[in-house]
Amino acid sequence: MTQAKRLRRPPAGGYARGDETRQRIIDAAIQLFGEHGFKEASTRDIATAANVNAPALQYYFENKEGLYKACAEYITSDLQARFAPSMRQAADALKNHAGADTLIEAYLGIQLVTLDSVLTPTHLAKGRLVGRELAGEAPSMISPMLQQKMKRPINKLLLELVARIAHTRTNEAITRIRLLTLKGLVLAFYYPPGACLELLGWKEIDAAKSALIKTTVQEQTRTLLMSWRGGA
Repeated sequence: MTQAKRLRRPPAGGYARGDETRQRIIDAAIQLFGEHGFKEASTRDIATAANVNAPALQYYFENKEGLYKACAEYITSDLQARFAPSMRQAADALKNHAGADTLIEAYLGIQLVTLDSVLTPTHLAKGRLVGRELAGEAPSMISPMLQQKMKRPINKLLLELVARIAHTRTNEAITRIRLLTLKGLVLAFYYPPGACLELLGWKEIDAAKSALIKTTVQEQTRTLLMSWRGGA
């Protein structure tokens, strides 16, 4: 009886810390899947970009689909780790019935993590990869995973913060419109090589420009949230 081939890292085990080779492959795969799409990005090119031999991909991930799944799991777990502290702070503020000022700071904390993620160079490759999925050019794994494990919990928390600050209810249209308005302040910067650079007259977003964007967006957010306090 032939035994099933065992991987060095079981697929259900997720990302193994300290495994630099495995992580290099994932980083290269995210970049190339995002640039060329799932079908066009070859495992050979990914191996070359990761500076490993081609059999290493099979050793760690079994096949191309397994590698893509590992990319989806890594992107999701990385975002979960980034947002966890600010989400805990917001949840605690709501649980303890904190005042509007504290709730506003909690909202801004989550938004700042979002801005940090959006404005880092590695976000571009991840954003492209999600875009490929939405266009049907890659397996539908990352988008559903992010929706379930990140977007829904964060949106629920942000809705509760906005509702509590403005003395409205989370199921009211006004609360949801206000949240969409706030989220729109960040959405313009999700894909820096797009229209935002042209409008700003910039060729790239360096550290100084990133800091300016964060400060400006947070100031605008604070102004809106303060104007809605107590249902104003």
